[in-house]
Amino acid sequence: MAVDEPSPVVSTRIDRVFGSAQYLRLWIAQIFSSGGDWLALFAILITADRVGGGTPEASVAYVMIARFLPGLVFGSAAGVLVDRWDRKRTMVVCDLGRAATLLWLPFVDSVWQLVLASLFLEGFALLWAPAKEASVPNLVPREKLTGVNSLSLVAAYGTFPVAAAVSIGLASLATVIERVSAVDFLRIDAESMAFYIDAATFAASAAIISRLALPRGPQAAQQSETRSEGSTRVWAPEQVFKDLRDGWSYIFLNPTVRTVNVALAVGLIGGGMIIPLGPVFAEDVLNVDGGDGFRAFMVALGIGVAIGVAGLTVRQNRLHKERVFQAAVFGAGACLFVATSMWSLIGSALLVGGLGVCAGTVYVLGITLLQESATEELRVRVFAGLFTLVRSSVMLALLLGPALALFLNGLSDKFFDKDVNILGFDVIIPGVRLTLWLAALIMVAAGFLTLASRSWANEQTTSP
Repeated sequence: MAVDEPSPVVSTRIDRVFGSAQYLRLWIAQIFSSGGDWLALFAILITADRVGGGTPEASVAYVMIARFLPGLVFGSAAGVLVDRWDRKRTMVVCDLGRAATLLWLPFVDSVWQLVLASLFLEGFALLWAPAKEASVPNLVPREKLTGVNSLSLVAAYGTFPVAAAVSIGLASLATVIERVSAVDFLRIDAESMAFYIDAATFAASAAIISRLALPRGPQAAQQSETRSEGSTRVWAPEQVFKDLRDGWSYIFLNPTVRTVNVALAVGLIGGGMIIPLGPVFAEDVLNVDGGDGFRAFMVALGIGVAIGVAGLTVRQNRLHKERVFQAAVFGAGACLFVATSMWSLIGSALLVGGLGVCAGTVYVLGITLLQESATEELRVRVFAGLFTLVRSSVMLALLLGPALALFLNGLSDKFFDKDVNILGFDVIIPGVRLTLWLAALIMVAAGFLTLASRSWANEQTTSP
């Protein structure tokens, strides 16, 4: 379980930054796997376009659905399974499973094969992620959790630009290698090179994790004991469903866990809409090229997240985590509303950067609060539930955003001719702006829901 007592004065730089040498190794493993995974995602989308025949758009959609669907359907069940397994062994097997799947991808020639491979990759990720997050509090002192979760966010998303740069150079490298006839059987091209490199990163991650001293997990130890007694109680269907029910009950009844899940789930529905609608907003409202505007937003968002993470790392020991978490939820909604009320790309991008600061803060503190609050017995199920909610919210945002923008665009055109006068200023209100304003209000509503959740918890605590 998490270290509750103050840790001794750290004597090495590794301990000061990473909490422990064991976590440093886990972080390096995450760097390897995250960087390779971004690289493979680019290649998978390109491959989907190539094998899609006359309907490449549908092929890409099928692949993206395959990446989201397992989490929606089996995310919570994954937590119950991981609870029964050795966490280290689970992560090693999942990494090796992903490596094997990636080695198959260069030989995929149809959409259904690509969808099947995507399902395998996502299934392994569903098991790996909660096992990793539940293990972190066992590797570092409690007061270091905020800092190491900031580093985890850097590993997960900071490798994106590196992977993008590497993907550009792979085409040239593949051109050189494919001239060697001895490797024709490998089907070398830019995409297959990405798959082979990603497979190697997962193999490296598995090798690193296999040498870590990670806990087996409470139910894994229980299962070992019951096996020695000839019992299969922990795998009985009624026990599995009870564990699943207990996990979700804990998520909704524990005030801190409930607050974090509500904020992240509802907030992502609003904030996630900027991804599909960013290019449209840049073109229809800011009158700039949609691609250029979207890239500017993504750069600003990334810089903002980095600033937020750095600030948390510096001040982690002087933060009231719950208050800062709630303030960041409100701040994210406010930044998105003002950003989409701007008339210039620079002003809008700066506010999107502010959104990134708040979003990074919400994510890191949310993960930290869950690690501190959840018990060892339920921590894996709590994170499995969180990842299920996150995937559901992102999927809903990606699907709802464009549809809502189209609907509101028709209403705005019919009743206001997409233009209103406010205090003597003409304000254009196409559907995309109205949708993003609504998204911002959803994020603010998430902030009020977190306050209501905490208030209800306080009333329950103080009531006789």
